[in-house]
Amino acid sequence: MRIGPYQLDNPVILAPMAGVTDLPFRQLCMELGAGLTVSEMLSSNPRVWQTKKSQTRMGHADEPGIKAVQIAGCEPELMAHAAQHNVANGAQIIDINMGCPAKKVNKKLAGSALLQYPELVSEILHAVVNAVSVPVTLKIRTGWDPDHRNGVEIAQLAEQAGIQALAVHGRTRACMFKGTAEFDTIRAIKQAVSIPVIANGDIRNPEKAKAVLDYTGADAIMIGRGAQGNPWLFREIAHFLATGEHLAKPNATEVRRVVCDHVRKLHQHYGEFSGVRIARKHVGWYLQEQQPASEFRRHFVAIENADEQLEALATFFNQ
Repeated sequence: MRIGPYQLDNPVILAPMAGVTDLPFRQLCMELGAGLTVSEMLSSNPRVWQTKKSQTRMGHADEPGIKAVQIAGCEPELMAHAAQHNVANGAQIIDINMGCPAKKVNKKLAGSALLQYPELVSEILHAVVNAVSVPVTLKIRTGWDPDHRNGVEIAQLAEQAGIQALAVHGRTRACMFKGTAEFDTIRAIKQAVSIPVIANGDIRNPEKAKAVLDYTGADAIMIGRGAQGNPWLFREIAHFLATGEHLAKPNATEVRRVVCDHVRKLHQHYGEFSGVRIARKHVGWYLQEQQPASEFRRHFVAIENADEQLEALATFFNQ
């Protein structure tokens, strides 16, 4: 799997997810076998670039591997400027968001709302590709709603504009995250274009990853919610795709190390106040399948101090 001049170590990619794929999580997923990680969505509106939230997302000095940054917006000129700004800050790949189904994004005509307007899609893609010298990629859904799956049309526009890889989530905007992802549209897209296609949606184990690749003919897969609380999934899938064999699950010692290191890095990255709060959801994801941990989760979300969070985790894992 190549994106422009960049050769990925394996075809298993971390999807960009707002509020999830921050620098500490990207670092962790790369450590545990992801072939590429993509940043949280960054607005193309320059008025928000100086906010603390945007500044936290824009730092790439400690970024592992290839630095891929996702931008979102609906105005071609602003999107082009945002791409240039992020390249100047270290981005090696610019990814365009036309897949987010969130209402607050769509009401601004960004994310998957753009799929309703192929001409505007084309304008944005051409503007961004022509604005930067790095590869530009695109993430979409299969269409606006089940009656308007125009993923093939959008994919062809992307190829014509010079987009160098296309990720497709197997749901429409209207589907949000409900039901199950469908891969017929992704298969049709792969047959319609020659650029690399990345399949995304409901991939939570190695067998599903291989089945999706075999069925769609896609060049890579993208893992989103399946990685929440399970960053080991990347190495498990990569190993299975390469050898056909299952990798052993992480032992208790490794789980403890990864969870505690992740929480510690969240504290360092965001500062104690925000880091403690962001750590709560990640620890919840790590522990959600362990029924005996439900009481501990209730205790953990009430902790307000960074050191106390780490002490509580140490006590939990010791037990």
